[in-house]
Amino acid sequence: MPSGTLYVVATPIGNLKDITIRAVEILKEADLIAAEDTRHTKILTEHYGIKVPLTSYFEHNRITKGDHLIKLLKEGKNIALVSDAGTPGISDPGAHIIALAIKEGITVVGIPGPAAIILGLITSGMPTDRFIFEGFLPNKSGARKNKLSEFKDEKRTVVFYESPHRILRALYDILEVFGDIRICVMRELTKKFEEVLRGKVSEIAVRFEKSKPKGEFLVVLNPKRGGESG
Repeated sequence: MPSGTLYVVATPIGNLKDITIRAVEILKEADLIAAEDTRHTKILTEHYGIKVPLTSYFEHNRITKGDHLIKLLKEGKNIALVSDAGTPGISDPGAHIIALAIKEGITVVGIPGPAAIILGLITSGMPTDRFIFEGFLPNKSGARKNKLSEFKDEKRTVVFYESPHRILRALYDILEVFGDIRICVMRELTKKFEEVLRGKVSEIAVRFEKSKPKGEFLVVLNPKRGGESG
């Protein structure tokens, strides 16, 4: 029996309308949808009338569940892999099952769509010709500043994610490492309360000193080329 296909399906990062026709078709035709959070993905599947069964696949069960999914794929099942938001495999456990499927000779097909890093980069006003994506920076300030220091002479634009409870401390660390450079901070991209802040680090920090940060954040900076595009 030929193996099934693992479809890596990009889904909206916020606005449910940001999904491709092909992605909806693949989700409807799959035998199973492996989701980072089935409760979250159920909102999407119900919105588009997708009746395919959901199973959880997240960081803490990726080893055992990964083996189970590979077994199903070898039995000929087609599985659609989705993350909570955007493109699977970027700063989420999807990378593990993708690598495992490739190792086992299983066909992996990517279904393109939204990715917060690309949306953030192109709307930041920073140079887009060359960039680095760093995922999430370290939790602790010392390790975070060490990581940021690696980019002091970096000419490429740097993009990373940050959480609401760390964003203010991260801004203080950026200020200490790079000085008061111009950066772009975005939160809740494509959602109802989307906010894009462009300006000096100190100015943006003041914004979150006055109002408690909420939502998921993306930070874009370019230490050597500043906020000028091109």
